[in-house]
Amino acid sequence: MIEFLWPWLLLFLPLPVLIYFIITPASRDEVALFVPFFSLISGYSEDSSTNPRFRFLRRLLLIFIWLCLVLAGTRPQFIGEPIELPISGRDLLLAVDVSGSMGYEDMELRGNRATRLTIVKHVVGEFVARRKGDRLGLILFGSNAYLQTPLTFDRVTVRTLLEESTVGIAGQKTAVGDAIGLAVKRLKDRPAENRVLILLTDGVNTAGEIDPIQAAKLAASEGIRIYTIGFGSEEMIVPGFFSNRKINPSAELDSETLSKIAQTTGGIFQRAMSSDELKKIYRAIETLEPIKQDPDMYRPVKSLYYWPLSLAMLISLIYAIAYSRPVTPLSDLKIRRRQNVTDSKQ
Repeated sequence: MIEFLWPWLLLFLPLPVLIYFIITPASRDEVALFVPFFSLISGYSEDSSTNPRFRFLRRLLLIFIWLCLVLAGTRPQFIGEPIELPISGRDLLLAVDVSGSMGYEDMELRGNRATRLTIVKHVVGEFVARRKGDRLGLILFGSNAYLQTPLTFDRVTVRTLLEESTVGIAGQKTAVGDAIGLAVKRLKDRPAENRVLILLTDGVNTAGEIDPIQAAKLAASEGIRIYTIGFGSEEMIVPGFFSNRKINPSAELDSETLSKIAQTTGGIFQRAMSSDELKKIYRAIETLEPIKQDPDMYRPVKSLYYWPLSLAMLISLIYAIAYSRPVTPLSDLKIRRRQNVTDSKQ
């Protein structure tokens, strides 16, 4: 779509006509220049001004030049199709436990046995895909905590790096406090509102330099809400030498510490013992931290004024070349004058 920034300049279109009819030509009272050989040189130059056809073309070119200049003055611009900009939503970090215990096959996915980390990849991956407009980041922690993906709008990359994570990639133990501390470091310089950390673990803090409760207090002082999730089934059948036995693979889960972390920061602690429960938890978090619904739109603008301006300059050049009269050299005039005199004598 084409729009004009200054459309009122179109009022100047009839200006040359008004000047032609309103303002009378100036009278010339000065003494005319006397050229003794004017009659001679007048015969060597063709005066196109007396030709109606040439006068019409000249006026037509002048009118077109004026139209182009006025059109360029209106500042035409092309307005492109609306483009949806990234929504400035929440700064949301996902901290995922990848310690050795996340390899327990105490879960089911589509009727098949699966490890805890496989379920997390499936559920959290879908959660990431739905968080359009948020800046997402990924922290993987085991014996140490690592920032796998900094805060970004690129949800595809976050999901891909989560899918590529493996059990034990950050060590076999669990450093919950270090994961929270790393999240605080990454979120504290972001805008004060909407700083969120979702921490998922299946165990107890057994490594790291920072106590989880102290890290939670530090997060609270920076305005960061932490949602903690305790993940893992409470029942798993382990085959034995003589018979199968039933164990609780989540016996070491420190629900009390996770609950206190969430309470300290204004978040919520929830317990998930299956893939369905984990999905419900992430759906509940989406309700507590809703996505901004109204996207910001942008329409690209491209100026077009230089097209009519360039056309006016090109036509002006053509006009100057077409209607300029060549000057006859003085030597040629003298030769022709002698020839005329000789012919007159004869």
